[in-house]
Amino acid sequence: MRGLNKVMIIGHLGRDPEIRYTPSGKAVTSFAVETRRDWTTPDGQRHEETEWFNVIAWGSLAEICKQHLSRGQQVYIEGRLQTRGWEDSEGKRHYRTEIVANEMIVLGERRSHYENNHAPEAADEESLTF
Repeated sequence: MRGLNKVMIIGHLGRDPEIRYTPSGKAVTSFAVETRRDWTTPDGQRHEETEWFNVIAWGSLAEICKQHLSRGQQVYIEGRLQTRGWEDSEGKRHYRTEIVANEMIVLGERRSHYENNHAPEAADEESLTF
């Protein structure tokens, strides 16, 4: 039996993507995406929940993310979840769960979410798919 590991998010970048290269020259870009969820309780109280996702892109997608994305940009990311573990210099074990992207679509206006300080809106008609 095969398993399924697929995740899709739409949110805004919390910082500009950072690119680095492996010793063999392969590009890897990392950035964080913020998603928000609003709801109203049965008694009429409004609530908001924010979730941050660490995203990693490899190869040509890493280069495209670095070129087309910046802080505040709304983006659609599709990929898989991966948890990495490592040990620090003091012997303490750390874990990090991240989305390994295999698709990215640029949505909306750059920085509009942070400049207007309101909940994300539906994507504009113009978008770039990679």
